[in-house]
Amino acid sequence: MTTAYIVDAVRTAGGRRGGRLAGVHPVDLAAASLDALVGRTGIDPGAVEDVIMGCVSQGGEQAMQVGRNAVLASKLLPESTPAVTIDRQCGSSQQAIQFAAQAVMSGTQDMVIAAGVESMSRVPMGSTASFHMKEGLGTYKSPGLEEKYPGIMWSQFMGAEMIVDKHGLTKDDLDRFAYESHRRAIAATQAGAFDAEIVPITINTPDGEQQHTVDEGIRFDATLESIASVKLLSENGRLTAASSSQICDGSSAALIVSEKMLREHGLTPMARIHNLTVTAGDPVIMLEEPLFATDRALQRAGLSINDIDLFEVNEAFACVPLAWLKHTGADPAKLNVNGGAIALGHPLGASGTKLMATLLHALKARGKRYGLQTMCEGGGVANVTIVEAL
Repeated sequence: MTTAYIVDAVRTAGGRRGGRLAGVHPVDLAAASLDALVGRTGIDPGAVEDVIMGCVSQGGEQAMQVGRNAVLASKLLPESTPAVTIDRQCGSSQQAIQFAAQAVMSGTQDMVIAAGVESMSRVPMGSTASFHMKEGLGTYKSPGLEEKYPGIMWSQFMGAEMIVDKHGLTKDDLDRFAYESHRRAIAATQAGAFDAEIVPITINTPDGEQQHTVDEGIRFDATLESIASVKLLSENGRLTAASSSQICDGSSAALIVSEKMLREHGLTPMARIHNLTVTAGDPVIMLEEPLFATDRALQRAGLSINDIDLFEVNEAFACVPLAWLKHTGADPAKLNVNGGAIALGHPLGASGTKLMATLLHALKARGKRYGLQTMCEGGGVANVTIVEAL
């Protein structure tokens, strides 16, 4: 089987809802990451055989095949470049990486871009369902689904609180984890740890044109006391907005190639794909599946949890990585070393390739070997990708 390599991965700095990236159309936001990736790697743009783009809310400005539209808006990719848009909820662009790697490993393609985009300011989360429901155009829950799951309307907030209860987590646990996410993100930003992965985006501000290069969601003045003071999301719950991922605008992209392309284009890979895993479980608790997907991925890869040098576990809610730590026994010092979505934001369809960019650059900066990335996803699904830095 052909080996799949990741040559480079990039991301935009996150923009808060209604913030610095809110004036950028998501098609152009996605095109910026594509162009940065092509420009940085120096590849022949015509050699890209496909662009696989994750996007969750495929309506409004993200409708009509946003992946293809991003290619057409690109300044570097020719219009002959195919593209497809996929939705595996929060894991959409992590699945894009896995589909791209599978294409290369199967020998059917040699150079594929995996990417993701989400402008949560311009296409609000859940709007593709809620708009149709409000207009009387039906709901995603069919009679067959209702028969199997009577009275249940899928809710990530409900699932998150169920994880809190099941794994015996306290509000203090959640708040402390959230504070640590900001603390690590602040340290990484101040040390320039994100500089190599961030694509500058030109934005218009009241003070004129500026380059957006710093994740807008980081609370540089965060304290444990300020985080603990945020009101609960539900009356009897323990989660707050401060211990949940931030709504975010952003895009990201990664170049996946075969060994043949490495030789022909003179490319130096950052990593090789070591394992691709996706599993599914309970759709009601929903966000717990990364725990079990990690077990399976490690078993299939022939590795133990202690063999992995760095982990990226998406901080959809603080309870997810905390439950994952309890289940796997992983070293907390190896987890989300530069902060996570609580501080940096979670731009849904862009988060998969975003986390991969951060993971690869963190491995490189530390001279480490193995990295594992996992993501909880709507419907009780989880992706795990294990990479070996080169």
